[in-house]
Amino acid sequence: MSPHPDYGVTPLEGLPSRVTICEVGPRDGLQNESAVLPVEVKAEFVERLVDAGHTVVETTSFVHPKWVPQLADAAQLLERLTTVDGVRYPVLVPNERGLDRALALGVRDIAIFGSATESFARRNLNRTVDESLEMFAPVVDRARGAGLGVRGYLSMAFGDPWERQVPLARVVEVADRLMALGLTELSLGDTIGVATPGRVVALLEALVDRGIPVDRIAVHFHDTYGQALANTLAALRQGVTTVDASAGGLGGCPYAESATGNLATEDLLWQLHGLGIDTGVDLGKLVETSVWMAQQLGRPSPSRTVTALAPGASA
Repeated sequence: MSPHPDYGVTPLEGLPSRVTICEVGPRDGLQNESAVLPVEVKAEFVERLVDAGHTVVETTSFVHPKWVPQLADAAQLLERLTTVDGVRYPVLVPNERGLDRALALGVRDIAIFGSATESFARRNLNRTVDESLEMFAPVVDRARGAGLGVRGYLSMAFGDPWERQVPLARVVEVADRLMALGLTELSLGDTIGVATPGRVVALLEALVDRGIPVDRIAVHFHDTYGQALANTLAALRQGVTTVDASAGGLGGCPYAESATGNLATEDLLWQLHGLGIDTGVDLGKLVETSVWMAQQLGRPSPSRTVTALAPGASA
């Protein structure tokens, strides 16, 4: 399905020719849904996403099932997945125990999740920022030694529900310390969706000034205030070429009550394809997948593009 069959493509100067979408629906999306889906449905979801053209699909998490029961079947999922060469399937790991499980199952890409603020670090990791970095250090070191890619999430990079505005200097400091552990990629999280384009530009400029290459920075926007696409465009203008998104707009953050869903991958695709930016992802197949997933969850997709392209779909 052509993304803009009747409306054309109009590029803008200063944007990348290709963007990699890190699809986070199977992990960040499903972990925040009240329904616990069967493992075979999760496996089909991942395989549908890959069939649509995704080359990076964050698959699951080895966080303790007490905290994220929706992903308690991580090992079973990885064992039954049919993987495709050239596709990365990162798995979130919180500590060395999680890394051990990931390595035993042949995982080749992992992710860790840090916080720019003390409030969120304590609520999410039950540690201070310093303590969390100490916990991550051997995880990253061992993973990199085993040849794994390591993505690091930096949550609350634009605002915090308890501390409100987070100083740029604070975000840059924690980002720099995370990168110094040996990350291959840093994903900046607008965990509660409060960022606006000026703040996005300011943070990216500050990170580059600190010596963090923009080609190793990804962005992860939530759409709480409807700013996710505007913020994404601002990031692309700064040279970012990796954007996190969630099929159908699934997910939020279980540890930040004001967080709503992630940027919907379909909404992102409509913008990128309209700008003439290549993603390798088939919008039509993805819409079909999100309609199918909405049926599994028993509710309609919140994605505006899914609603526009599949108006008769209902959960």
